[in-house]
Amino acid sequence: MRLWAWFVLTCGLTTLPQLQAQSSPAAEPVFRLDVREVVLDAQVLNKKTHHFVPELKLEDFQVYEDDQLQRLTAFSRDKLPLSVVILFDLTDSVRPVLKTLGEGAKEALQHLKPEDEVTVMVYAAATQVLQEATTDRALAVAAIEKASKMESDEAAYFNEGIFQAAGELAKGTNPSSRRVIIWLTDDVPNIPSEAELSPYRRRSLKGAMPHTQQEALQQLYHTGTVVCSLVKQSELSVDGEQRLRAHPAERMLHPPGEVYKYAAATGGQVIEYKKKELKDKLAALIDDLRMRYNLVYHPSAQKAKGKFCTIKVKLAPEAKKTLGDVLVEARQGYYR
Repeated sequence: MRLWAWFVLTCGLTTLPQLQAQSSPAAEPVFRLDVREVVLDAQVLNKKTHHFVPELKLEDFQVYEDDQLQRLTAFSRDKLPLSVVILFDLTDSVRPVLKTLGEGAKEALQHLKPEDEVTVMVYAAATQVLQEATTDRALAVAAIEKASKMESDEAAYFNEGIFQAAGELAKGTNPSSRRVIIWLTDDVPNIPSEAELSPYRRRSLKGAMPHTQQEALQQLYHTGTVVCSLVKQSELSVDGEQRLRAHPAERMLHPPGEVYKYAAATGGQVIEYKKKELKDKLAALIDDLRMRYNLVYHPSAQKAKGKFCTIKVKLAPEAKKTLGDVLVEARQGYYR
C-alpha cells in the first residue's frame, strides 16, 4: 500500500498549539504535519455470476485497519492511470500460448488508456525486462512478440519473478498510478532435476538465492501492487505436484509460488483460459481493472514504522442487504 504524505504549513502565528514548532528566535515558526493516505483498490463481484457490481457509492463501503473502522476520505473509479507489468512464465507448457498472445497483443492493449504504462518481463530461473515502462503501444507489442519466441530450459522461480516485477513497477514515472502485475503462467513450478540442485542455478541469479514467497509478498505490500493472473491449466501439473510430494527437500530448496495466494493477498483475481481465449481474456482483465473502486483513508491510529497493518474491506450493512451475496476483493494489508 503506497503512502502519500508530507506537506508543510507555514504560519506567522502559533494558531495550531497541538503541533510542535521548529523555529529560531529570528525566524517565524514552521509547523510540520505528517499526513498519510492509504490508497487501495476494491472489486465487488456477484458471488454466483462473478459479474462486476457497478454504481456503488462511498457510503456503501467500510474499511477496517487492524479491526478499527476507518473514515473514507476519497472515492473514485477509473480515474487513476494504470502501471502494468505483463509477466511471462517461460515454462514449457506456457510457451505455445505466448505465440497466440503475441499475435493478439496489439488488439488486447487497445483496452488500455493512452496514459497507462506497460512493462514487459519474462522469467525462468531469473527475470529479464524486455521493455521498461512505456506508453508507446508499439514498443510494448514488440516486446510481447519477442517474449513469444523465447525459450528456457531452466527452472521457473515464481517468487523471484513476482519480486522483481513488483520492484520494476516501483520505478514507474507516475507515482499515483495503480500498480498491477498481469501474470501468465500454468501455476506449476519447474522443479529442478538432481543435476540442477547442486549449483541451484546461482549463475543465473548472479550468485544469489531466489527470493522466497514471503519476501515476494512483502515486496508486493511495500509497492502497493495487485497481482492478477491468467492461468493455463497444464498436463504438467500432475507431474509437478507428484514430484513435490516425493521430494520434500526440493520443496524447501525451491518452494513453489501460489498464484491464488498472491491474488488473494493483493486483491487480484485469477482467470483460467484456453489457448484460443487468451487474447479476449487479457482484454477482459484490463477492462475489469478499470472497473475497480479506489478507496482512500487516513489511518486513525499512529503505528510504528515497519509495522504490518491488516486491511479488511466490507460492504456497509444496507448495501449488503440490497446486493445480497457478493465477493469483495481487496488488499489484505500494508507496511507502515
